[in-house]
Amino acid sequence: MYDTSSVKVWDIVVRLFHWSLVVFFVTAYISGEIETETLHAWAGYVIISLLVLRIIWGLIGSKHARFSDFIYSPADIMTYLKSLLTRHPKHYLGHNPAGGVMVILLLIGLSAVSWTGLKAYAVEGKGPLVASSISLAIPVAQADDDWRYAGHNKHADEFWEEAHEASVYFMLLLIGLHLGGVAVSSLLHRENLVRAMLTGRKQLPENDR
Repeated sequence: MYDTSSVKVWDIVVRLFHWSLVVFFVTAYISGEIETETLHAWAGYVIISLLVLRIIWGLIGSKHARFSDFIYSPADIMTYLKSLLTRHPKHYLGHNPAGGVMVILLLIGLSAVSWTGLKAYAVEGKGPLVASSISLAIPVAQADDDWRYAGHNKHADEFWEEAHEASVYFMLLLIGLHLGGVAVSSLLHRENLVRAMLTGRKQLPENDR
């Protein structure tokens, strides 16, 4: 039984999304680096599914999972960032204003990674973005060879590969900032945010207990 000093904040959908995304993003990144194409593609498809789920849950999910709970005005965001310098920022049960911005940036970054990955895959004649008419016109057994002569554009291939790589580096930057923000917030608010994302519960400030 949980004591009254903590309260349920993150529902099971949010927590499963978070940790599943960690696993599959790492899988996609490593498989991309060692050029394991099939594993990389399927990890990407899972990430896209998770992204769609999170967007839907951000509209219809529990209170703290909804975008309306952590999208703040620019003024609120700046006020919170300034309060960090005092080392006594306002405590939020859900995402604080800075955390809310990071969630949106991470979703945008994931969308960019997913879209550029699908486009790069399509240029190779694979994946859901390949035109259905072209897919049907090329026999499965000869698809890879014939695609080179059926419109495979080397410049498009290079463009989408570079765009995909750039979006991945952008995501890595965001992840680094996210981890730094979690560490700072955990220190200033004296709470374990990693544990909170595992258990779903956060500590209440002393004056709210």
